[in-house]
Amino acid sequence: MLFRTAGQFKTSYLKDQTLFPVRQDAILLGIILAFAWVIFPLTASEFTFQTLLIPVLVYSLAALGLNILTGYAGQLSLGTGAFMGVGAYACYKMITIFPEMNLLVAVLMSGLFSAFIGVLFGLPSLRIKGFYLAIATLAAQFFLVWLFEKWAWLYNYNASGAIQVPHVEMLGTPVAGPQAASMTQYYFVLVVVTLMTILAINLTRGTQGRIWKATRDMDIAAELIGINLLKSKLTAFAVSSYIVGVSGALFVFLWRGAAEPNLFDIPISFRILFIAIIGGLGSIMGNYMGAILIVALPVVLKTLPETFGIPISSATVEHLNVMVVGALIVFFLIIEPHGLARLWTLIREKFIIWPFPH
Repeated sequence: MLFRTAGQFKTSYLKDQTLFPVRQDAILLGIILAFAWVIFPLTASEFTFQTLLIPVLVYSLAALGLNILTGYAGQLSLGTGAFMGVGAYACYKMITIFPEMNLLVAVLMSGLFSAFIGVLFGLPSLRIKGFYLAIATLAAQFFLVWLFEKWAWLYNYNASGAIQVPHVEMLGTPVAGPQAASMTQYYFVLVVVTLMTILAINLTRGTQGRIWKATRDMDIAAELIGINLLKSKLTAFAVSSYIVGVSGALFVFLWRGAAEPNLFDIPISFRILFIAIIGGLGSIMGNYMGAILIVALPVVLKTLPETFGIPISSATVEHLNVMVVGALIVFFLIIEPHGLARLWTLIREKFIIWPFPH
């Protein structure tokens, strides 16, 4: 089979712990990257860019940030949408105050503001955890959205209360604003998401990742063996909020083009949580699998019946989407709590030992 590992010998523990211990995994990743970097951009339409490719990348990055906090460090959060809003408004203010600032620098710096706010609202995690911590982050969600609406300086005193992405160029090419091409925006988002994914992989596979996992599994035991819980939990909030803040800046500047405060309300926090749950908590790859499913599902529900000549309204698609997502969440919580990433791991293991029984 494709995953036959005969002849792939490991002569040291270090080689056995590499990112791709099986050669076929590296080949599969290379194929996926070839599609993402070359084939999709050259063949996708404007509709595909705006409806599938860019949203999948943005939501994957937001779910990655949440997964570091909840899946790896074990700290529940329902304020992801608000932290995305902090990144979006921070990027908007930097671009409007410093029009010559490079957009990539502004996007990466916007995460710092979100990280600072995330650490502030992560302080209760030192005293409370579980459901009570989720309620504390939910309070942050309501407070920050209220702040986006009431503090007029954040949206430059615009009468509509919304932020409008200005025209931004890099090397003479429009990358944000109404004149920017979707392919350019897609590549910009892809570069940022790739950088953030590499950062997350290195953090979760190293010492810091082991500290987060120990804190998640049993914080009292972690403290007894010398782990500083204050540093561990606040670092998780900082890294998570930073990645979420960057995704919020991409969400507005490279996809939506404009935003009102209610765009970052609690529904988007729950959507990102659903992506993390369905994809698999404690998994990097699961964020992308969950985002593909959640983003593509409404498109499939809309286009599939029409392919067979069955008319379907947008309201019906929305209702079906909510029902299917709810059923998927219940299914994965009961049947496979580790989500799509775990299902892929099981399939991969069966390929490796085929044709022998598992």
